[in-house]
Parts: sequence; C-alpha cells; structure tokens
Amino acid sequence: MARCSDFASSERAKSERGQAVAEPGAVAADPGARREQLVELYREASDCTRCPLAETRTKVVFGSGNADADLLFVGEAPGAEEDRQGLPFVGRAGSLLTELLGGIGLERDEVWICNVLKCRPPGNRDPQPIEIESCHPYLEQQIDLIRPRVVATLGNFATKLISGSREGITRVRGTPQLHTLAGLPVFVMPLLHPAAALRNPSLVDTLRGDFAVLSDLITQHPPDAAGTETEDEGVLAAAQATVPVPEADQLDLLG
Repeated sequence: MARCSDFASSERAKSERGQAVAEPGAVAADPGARREQLVELYREASDCTRCPLAETRTKVVFGSGNADADLLFVGEAPGAEEDRQGLPFVGRAGSLLTELLGGIGLERDEVWICNVLKCRPPGNRDPQPIEIESCHPYLEQQIDLIRPRVVATLGNFATKLISGSREGITRVRGTPQLHTLAGLPVFVMPLLHPAAALRNPSLVDTLRGDFAVLSDLITQHPPDAAGTETEDEGVLAAAQATVPVPEADQLDLLG
C-alpha cells in the first residue's frame, strides 16, 4: 500500500534535490508537478483547523494510493482505526474493499482512496454541514490533481454529495453516471459501502457484480465537457442497461 506519509516523504526528497513544487490552485499538466502539488495539499490538510474536528481528531486521514490513478474511491469519513493510523479504509471494511479490488485485478496502490471528511467525527456520527463545507475543497483539489476517469462513491452519504442527487444508494448503486467534478468530466459509479456488506453478507455478491461493471468503466474515457456523442457514451448506456434493479427489501438499508 502506498501510504500518504511515504508518498509525501518521497516527493519531499525530490523537491529538496531542486525540483520546484508548484503552487496549489494552479494545476500543472505535468504528472510529476501534479504529484508535488498533491504533497503540498497533504501538508496543508495535516495542519488544518478549518472546523471543530481539528480539536478531537488523532490524525488527519488525507488519502492514500496512486497519485495518477484512473480510479478514485470516496467514502464518508474516517473511523476509529483510520483516525489512529492516519490511513483510509484500514479496518474490516477496508479489508473487504481490498478483496473486491483483487477480484477485478487491482491492488490498493493502483487506486486512490479517500473520504469526504479528512477527520473522524466523534462517535462516528454523520458529518455536519460546517465540516463538509470545510473539507470539500480538499476533495475537489484531490480530484483535480489526480484526474481520475472514474470516481466510485462508497455508500449513501458520499453518493448523494458527489452526485448532487437525493436518491438513496440502493436505488442508484451499480449504475454509472456522467458528472463534471473539479471542472473535469468523470464517470461516477455509486457503490454500496463495504461496511453495509459486513452487516448484511448477502450484499457482498451485489458489490462483486458492481465491481465487475467498474472494471469495464475504468478502461473508458469520459466524454468531453461539451457533451458530444461519443463511442464511450454508448459504453455507458450499455453498462447502465445491464445493471440489476435493487430488491425492494434493500431500499431502506442505506437510505
């Protein structure tokens, strides 16, 4: 696994050898420069005091993985173990996520994994508006700097926030969408949160099926922002047409 602190240390060493670090806010085209900007964003987030969660956290959980990933996962917020280690999805839900990635031939260090919130809410309560507002620029800049083709939202909260829709996750899970995030056209793939599958093991097969769709999606390029009809839009439509409708008894599980 590519830990964020290890990633930052490696890129810091490069800059100390004379490579300039680009100023955050002006995204560079060069992948190396974008990685250095991501390090600067990590340093900024590590000292963040924008909201009251700064007073209760143990560590900021910025994210981890490949800074040039085609696939970026967004969860809700860190839990107790993530808060202790400073890494996202390191508990039982993280183990299931790693297993699901392995099922489509990917490892964690090939994707980027993060959360809407970078600090743990006390008692794992729902994120509050001031916390979302304070943290959203970090998520937006991560998407801007990493430039993924696909953003996979894990669970109800992340899905509603990223998609801008009030539809619950069990109604939209597994159905690819097209959105513009951080000014970039991306596929958004809503997925059940792995923690839900731990509570209800029958959902593990649902997740595996949705990951199979995800595997095909990351090989495609999102249509440009102008909305021109492309071959990739046909792929999106085909993927949507093959997604099974959630069973009625799942509809209230996650909203």
